[in-house]
Amino acid sequence: MEDFLVVALAGFAASLVDGALGMGFGPTSSSILLSAGLSPAAASTTVNLAKVVTGVFSGAAHWRVGNVDRRLVLRLALPGAAGALIGTLILVTVDGDDLRPVLATVLMLVGLRILLRFSRPLPMQPDGEVLDADRAAQADVSGVEVAGAAGGVTNGLVGAWGPVVTPFLLHKGLAPRFAVGSVNTAEVAVATVASVSLLTSAAGDGLDASILLAMLLGGAAAAPLAAVVVRWLAPRVLGLAVAGLLLLTQTRELAGAADLGPSRWGAYAAVVLALTAAAAAPRVRRAVTDRRRATITAAG
Repeated sequence: MEDFLVVALAGFAASLVDGALGMGFGPTSSSILLSAGLSPAAASTTVNLAKVVTGVFSGAAHWRVGNVDRRLVLRLALPGAAGALIGTLILVTVDGDDLRPVLATVLMLVGLRILLRFSRPLPMQPDGEVLDADRAAQADVSGVEVAGAAGGVTNGLVGAWGPVVTPFLLHKGLAPRFAVGSVNTAEVAVATVASVSLLTSAAGDGLDASILLAMLLGGAAAAPLAAVVVRWLAPRVLGLAVAGLLLLTQTRELAGAADLGPSRWGAYAAVVLALTAAAAAPRVRRAVTDRRRATITAAG
């Protein structure tokens, strides 16, 4: 019963994050499941199966409102599926105890990626601007196949797809709604390939249907709350909270693997300082910009 509740909490937290940010389901749930003692293969199988179910509904919703660029979805899904096969192959061929520090490092990097993403002001679409799929396709998304393949590998390992691919597209100048819609739609194919690969291997023998059910129930319960959170809670606050969760839990995992003593508290303090700096970064940038403008005005 305790395991059921832990997994339900993982599904709830992951769905809440994903519904509000458009990313983070896999890393959040994987971090909680691995910390609860699930094997890397069992955690990835559970997360990817849950992502197939939630992804179908998310992708369909984005498709209906025109947030999907079909050509971009294909450019993401095909290399992403290939990357997912590589990630799952690593999971089923490397001993779980040996793999845990590696997965903790991957999740740490994902956490840092999310931290960097939300340390900057989020892009805003100008009022009244109407974007269509043709204009979305005109964005320079060169290299998207490499990002898709990298996201596929991390998705196969720890369910991390969106935090790898979505920031890449936003950095390339793609409108946020097309980036999130296309990434979420392509994720269905990537998660399906990862799930089938794991289920047809020895990893599939350890799948617990009750664990998967708990994650889906927790995710379903969070869906309506996510709609409220995204309206009332600043996305940067939630994004930084997710980054903090990943960094702190995986710092604990790595500190345990390295058998660190009291010095682990220095690592925890570094995470807190990084979060504080990321939270203050936009305000500091604005203050520096205002000071420069004031200096130029005074000089003129």
